[in-house]
Amino acid sequence: MRLSDSIESFIKTLLTDESAEVELKRNELAEYFGCAPSQINYVLATRFSPDHGYLTESRRGGGGYIRIVRVVESGSQRLMYLVNERIGEELSEEEALRLISQLKDQQLVTPQEASLMSSALSTRAMAVPIPDALKNALRARMMKSMLMSIAARNRG
Repeated sequence: MRLSDSIESFIKTLLTDESAEVELKRNELAEYFGCAPSQINYVLATRFSPDHGYLTESRRGGGGYIRIVRVVESGSQRLMYLVNERIGEELSEEEALRLISQLKDQQLVTPQEASLMSSALSTRAMAVPIPDALKNALRARMMKSMLMSIAARNRG
């Protein structure tokens, strides 16, 4: 298991169903894993971001800490956040695949739905003679439409 995966797993075990918030010391965590504090920062930035359903707060210095809060929201709320806040007017294939992977990991879409979404938004599916910016705009609209359909299904 990679170090980043180990750090993520460790933090997630501290965030239980009863406790959606944890406070840690960056230096102590780095010492525990035998890594630089910057590695802890990397894990926080890439795996505990609002896009992943977490808020992080930190204070640097000798008495500094990191507070990680899991944002508790329903699947439909999460999907509508993505539609209204996260996905802009353009979406690259890489961004789309990352979002789909997160949705699958959070069990908001099934593996089969994730596979279909990935195929529909792939470069191969968008192999038409139009500028990349137009393909990315189309990809964003398609993703928003898919997410709205899934959110509507989850509500009912």
